[in-house]
Amino acid sequence: MRLSKRVDYALRALVYLAVHEGRLSTIHEIAECYGISRSHLTKVVWQLGGAGYVETVRGKKGGVRLAHPPETISLGALVRPIERTFPPAECFPDGAGACRIVSCCRYRSILAEAEEAFFAVFDRYAVHDLVHHVRRGGSEAGGVAATGPTRSH
Repeated sequence: MRLSKRVDYALRALVYLAVHEGRLSTIHEIAECYGISRSHLTKVVWQLGGAGYVETVRGKKGGVRLAHPPETISLGALVRPIERTFPPAECFPDGAGACRIVSCCRYRSILAEAEEAFFAVFDRYAVHDLVHHVRRGGSEAGGVAATGPTRSH
């Protein structure tokens, strides 16, 4: 299974904010850090705000920050509603076409089981788990510096 760009950007933003917990960050600096589209990231951050994952502060000294501690933000709760908007195959409800052999085919049930297993893994982790290699002392570990994620992520 493959994550959508929207989930990828949401996770990147949350990682950045977790690494920089305690201060406001701008969409511009997050987009610059990862080399991603600022306009697309803006939409994603707006959705994260609407879902209660981040707080936004308007104004010249404004920015965005986590609304909750990173250890309380479930990856499953974040990923599931976004990724479930697209059916995994055409034969699923809301898919592109109707299946002519649905009465004798187990493909749907197998894919549904695989999808649940996929989400179950995300349910076991929180945003904190994505940044556990960050050392507060300023040293780098696992490709993520205490000053922020590197563009290689």
